Amino acid sequence: MKETSRRRLSVVLFSGDYDRVHYSLAIASAAAAIDRPVSLFLTGNGLKLILDDFEGVPGWSLLGNSENGQSALERDQEHSKNGICTIDATLKACVELNVKFYRCEMGIVIAGLNKKGFRDDLPLKPGGLGTFLSEAEKDGGQIIFI
Repeated sequence: MKETSRRRLSVVLFSGDYDRVHYSLAIASAAAAIDRPVSLFLTGNGLKLILDDFEGVPGWSLLGNSENGQSALERDQEHSKNGICTIDATLKACVELNVKFYRCEMGIVIAGLNKKGFRDDLPLKPGGLGTFLSEAEKDGGQIIFI
């Protein structure tokens, strides 16, 4: 991504609800596609997005049901069938568009997660609120909490 004077977008992903997680990725990838610097700070149940696969099942399948009651896997399959980007496709787009991913160290401890239980195909940076806020304030930054 080229250097621009576009406002930085920083998304705090706290929710673990599939629809909110999916839309946060859509926002991040769309902003990055128009050359805005973007950071995603994953904490709380939002950390489920980046859990490693377990016995062939995506870690993000542990996300909460969508608003219509479908499981995360069912909703993702429906998106695919309807030509809407899936979680994995949108994550891949975010990586290709140089979105920065931060995983909240405090959130990992509070959730009782293993620091080694996260995906290794994403450029995850460990960090805390201080790291995130220092990054977020650059370029007249804007923060969204989801």
